[in-house]
Amino acid sequence: MALLAALGCLAGLAVTGVVAYLVPVAQTGDAGALNGYVDLAHGRSDAVLLSIVHLASPFGYGVIASVLIVVALLRRRFWLAALLPVVIVMAPFTTERLKHLLAHPREAEWLGHTQINAASWPSGHATASMTLALCAVLVAPQVLRPLAALVGTTFALAVSFSMLMLHGHFPSDIVGGYLCSGAWVLTAVAVLRRLEHAAPARRRAPLTVAEALPLVSYAAFVAGVGAIVVLDRPRALLSYLVDRPAFTLSAVAIAVLAMLLPGLLAQISREPSAR
Repeated sequence: MALLAALGCLAGLAVTGVVAYLVPVAQTGDAGALNGYVDLAHGRSDAVLLSIVHLASPFGYGVIASVLIVVALLRRRFWLAALLPVVIVMAPFTTERLKHLLAHPREAEWLGHTQINAASWPSGHATASMTLALCAVLVAPQVLRPLAALVGTTFALAVSFSMLMLHGHFPSDIVGGYLCSGAWVLTAVAVLRRLEHAAPARRRAPLTVAEALPLVSYAAFVAGVGAIVVLDRPRALLSYLVDRPAFTLSAVAIAVLAMLLPGLLAQISREPSAR
């Protein structure tokens, strides 16, 4: 399952790159969606957005990654602790290599003199944030993996949307970064299963109430915040979403992918139990 999911991420990465670089309609939509994020940030402090982005910059990335490796060692998951540095280094390295190998200008007229860098796909910050989110799921005890997946999703989305609001990347760059990270981490899970000799004849334990509680609580929190926003300015929100279909589609796609990858990993990495 992990290997198939990794191959799916690789296929999605290839399709995203082709669409982002070679399909004019998609490029127009990408630029239009970015315009929506930039307008959404109007009047907000760039300093706050930058501080969020810096969490996935090299220093912040290294600190959080080091903590995850230490936690794996403390939990005596030695194979996992050995594989984490490989994933943590190779996922952003792959992104950087792809950026420079496939560098291609995608100019948006409305950006004027502040065009997105030609070497921007896939996003390094999106890759870093999702890699940390997925590695946190692997490191967490099984009972806490749903919670780790939710926190990781929030972290990745915060970094990614901040990058978009600062017009540092196109939405397709974010999707590419997530898929690159997913391919590496899911491949590592497939290798980890082999190394730890997971029994193929055993089935996965059902989700317990304790494991499901963080998911339910988080969903209730998000629903509550969403209800407040909608009730406060329903017409303004609806108008914004309707008038900017490219923005809406990209936001939904990024959010779904950011939830899908950690959630899928949390399920795939569940410990087997006796029949």
